[in-house]
Amino acid sequence: MSTGFKRAIFGISAVLVFFVFLGGLGLHGVRAGVQTDDRAYREIGVYEEVLKKVQSDYVVEPNIDKVTDGALHGLLEGLDADSSYLSPAEYAVYKQHRESDGKEAETGAGGLGVTGLNMSKRFGYATVVSVIPGSPADKQQIEDGDIIESLAGQSTREMSVELIRLLLEGKPGTNITFSLVRQRKTAEPDKVTLTLVKAADDIPPLGEQEYESSTILYLKPVVLSKARVDEVVSKLKAAPKNRKVLLDMRDVAQGDEQQAIRLANAFLEAGTIATLEGQKYPKVVFSAQKSEFITSAPLAVLVNHGTSGSGELIAGAILDNKRGDVVGDRTFGDGSVQKTIELPSGGAVILSVAKYATPAGKKIQDEAVTPNVVVVPSLDEQIAAEMEEKPAGPPPADDQLNKALALLKAKNG
Repeated sequence: MSTGFKRAIFGISAVLVFFVFLGGLGLHGVRAGVQTDDRAYREIGVYEEVLKKVQSDYVVEPNIDKVTDGALHGLLEGLDADSSYLSPAEYAVYKQHRESDGKEAETGAGGLGVTGLNMSKRFGYATVVSVIPGSPADKQQIEDGDIIESLAGQSTREMSVELIRLLLEGKPGTNITFSLVRQRKTAEPDKVTLTLVKAADDIPPLGEQEYESSTILYLKPVVLSKARVDEVVSKLKAAPKNRKVLLDMRDVAQGDEQQAIRLANAFLEAGTIATLEGQKYPKVVFSAQKSEFITSAPLAVLVNHGTSGSGELIAGAILDNKRGDVVGDRTFGDGSVQKTIELPSGGAVILSVAKYATPAGKKIQDEAVTPNVVVVPSLDEQIAAEMEEKPAGPPPADDQLNKALALLKAKNG
């Protein structure tokens, strides 16, 4: 048996043994109380047999180490977009970027604002969840749903989502080049190569406006950092008690889940905001605290396919507690907690160990949040977004915003 073959079997065995230790994870997902040590060992046997056939019968002699890396990547990414395997080389890069970002964070640099891209993985490739207004990505007209096919010369299909996010962060002034497939309403997807210059990590200010003779207060947080939620809370406390609220969470993906829970609590006097639970992760119930409650005024929340993570926690809490209308289209679906497990080989496993759920028990990562009032953007809006640099005449109507305003206008303050 060759050295490469032995390393391959050892690599897959090490990962499966870790899964057994974590509670019995086989190749087909987590099923507490069903998977056993014997099942994991059988899977190792299956892998060994397949590997032997590949080694003996493939059209050319394969690179067994590369085959094993591919198998381990597929094993983890078959669970969810946020779980991944890092080879020893990838994990070294990952740790280096983490250490570098930690130093930059002390001086205020780093973060998603440097490119403006909020990322996840869909269909195996890096996918744009949302774009921060005014960011380098926004100026390049990158949109929700666009696919980053390659990053710094490497296919994103072969990269973990954590590594992709780290490469997109970094020091202002540095460049990042990638191949982008634009998912626009055209006959053929537009494939381009772009180079973004990372800018200062500036987040747009809180969006604020008044509608219907100042009876409706419109607020768009953009991100859910502590400072931004502090701003929103101050605006809510300063508003008259009968002032209706329109909270625009469209394309809100960046932020702290704890701050999302805090903002949802501002509208909920009692009840469950969310839960967090995993096979070996004790269930946590986030309940509304009366001391954090601010307003019972009529409320509408705007969401779209770029609403993700922390933004979805708020939408799910408002929807399931019947506190107000959630208007727009289905959210992205992302809400989990990861744990990094180092392997004897020098690689690592990033594993989702718990998922957030709405008060009704729907796992956000699995089911996303579907509004009770569905309004898909009109074709005019989509065309206008593509022609953003060439405005002609008045801006198109925002159907989602107008629907939310109409619903609030019909309600008593």
